[in-house]
Amino acid sequence: MNFDPKRRFSDRVENYVKYRPHYPEALLSFMKDECGLTQSSVIADVGSGTGISSELFLNNGNKVYAVEPNDEMRSAAESIFSDDKNFISVNASAEETGLENNSVDLIIAGQAFHWFELGKSKSEFKRILKNEGNFFIIWWNSRIFKEGFMDEYEDLLVKFGNDYEKVNHENIDDAVIRGFFSPNEFSVRKFYIFQEFDLEGLKGRLLSSSYVPNSGDPASAEMLKALEKLFDRYNINGKVKMEYDTVVYFGRL
Repeated sequence: MNFDPKRRFSDRVENYVKYRPHYPEALLSFMKDECGLTQSSVIADVGSGTGISSELFLNNGNKVYAVEPNDEMRSAAESIFSDDKNFISVNASAEETGLENNSVDLIIAGQAFHWFELGKSKSEFKRILKNEGNFFIIWWNSRIFKEGFMDEYEDLLVKFGNDYEKVNHENIDDAVIRGFFSPNEFSVRKFYIFQEFDLEGLKGRLLSSSYVPNSGDPASAEMLKALEKLFDRYNINGKVKMEYDTVVYFGRL
């Protein structure tokens, strides 16, 4: 397994693109109402990966600087959005984005936030925002814990995950986020989404996670057998539902 945070997903890109959840369209209305988003807003999507967050803004007509240090993830996004002139791929990190001073209206960080060096990235974000009154937004899709399939899927991750409990983005609690925004306040919103998977899709969703043994790893076969049993117990008409809250933290830096 690759423990370098800038390389962790290099061998997961295909499954990541196919099976990771996207973000709800309701986020656009929320940002228009709460964060001043317009079609002319310039967005920095930091830790943009394969462009799941960028997609929302591109569909809204925004210019997006997609900042991503992982070559394979960045290349996937460049391929997906190759025909969109508003998509600008940037080979850089949260700590050194390479963007110009006062160049963006909103900064978005998804699940990559828990890899950032927080002190350096905060200074960098304040530098590139057009003014310190503009918004920084963190969001991620957080699986909902509920009895049955969702809880047992979580148990499977804990059992087979190489470093799941260490790197899970949910380890970042409100205290960490409060420290990042300090001395300003932040607010929180949640939006419900779900995915439905057949067995092959569920396997792909599991293997998109960097903390589980990938195909070819001896432990992967045992894990996938356990996943098949889980699917057999809970599928309805050949599908299981994976449920999430899209959790949004937003405020001014």
